[in-house]
Amino acid sequence: MIFEVKNGSFAYDAQHPVLKDISFGIEKGKILSILGSNGIGKTTLLKCMLGFLQWDSGDTWFENKPRNQYKENEFWKKVAYVPQSHFQPFPCSVKDTVLMGRSAYLHLFSMPTKQDEQIAQEAMELCGITHIQDANINEISGGQMQLAYIARALCTKPEVMVLDEAETGLDYANQQIVLQLLKKLAKQNNLTVIFNTHYPDHALDIADKTLLLLQDKTAITGNTMDILTEENCKKTFGIDIHLLKCKIQGEVYHTLIPLRNKE
Repeated sequence: MIFEVKNGSFAYDAQHPVLKDISFGIEKGKILSILGSNGIGKTTLLKCMLGFLQWDSGDTWFENKPRNQYKENEFWKKVAYVPQSHFQPFPCSVKDTVLMGRSAYLHLFSMPTKQDEQIAQEAMELCGITHIQDANINEISGGQMQLAYIARALCTKPEVMVLDEAETGLDYANQQIVLQLLKKLAKQNNLTVIFNTHYPDHALDIADKTLLLLQDKTAITGNTMDILTEENCKKTFGIDIHLLKCKIQGEVYHTLIPLRNKE
């Protein structure tokens, strides 16, 4: 396993636990989705496993070593994070925003090198945004902005990328662009991807494994098709769901259909 959480528990206060005894692992080049109802603790889980919040008990492990044994700069060269909200408080081009991803390799007050600029250019090409590299980051579409921040994360040359609701708020086409980019990065670039999402269909589409946060603050994890069953989804989201499998042009698709209330 390249990235693991072992028996992680967390509470903002003793009376209100958020996560109880969470354990999972993900292999290199695989995709893990994290699902659960609103307010269940998906973002909190990401913050705990990355070290923004400290586990009350349990540990995060990266490459068979506890997270707290890594120097911060060393860890962030290997693990990249793409948060939910993006806004630059000052005017900044897409290219300069992406180039900020090289900060883990730069000394204080040092300027990016030609190699840093080349890495940023390659990241933008991979994400398909070179044509907007001179645009103001706050004046592009939501989908383009999300791709820019993924490109910024890629500039660290990470082994693991963690994304907090990477596709939320985007239109249908841009959701698919982001999802297929993540799948490409995992399959072709051997990048490990961990993302939380509100959409079970997105997990069924690209995730090798899924972690489902339950109402009792524990979780179940395993192969996506084994976890996202009709029974598990009903327990999690409180609605009747039918798992539909179909084959179109030789490709097999799975989707979850919420069933209408007959009352």
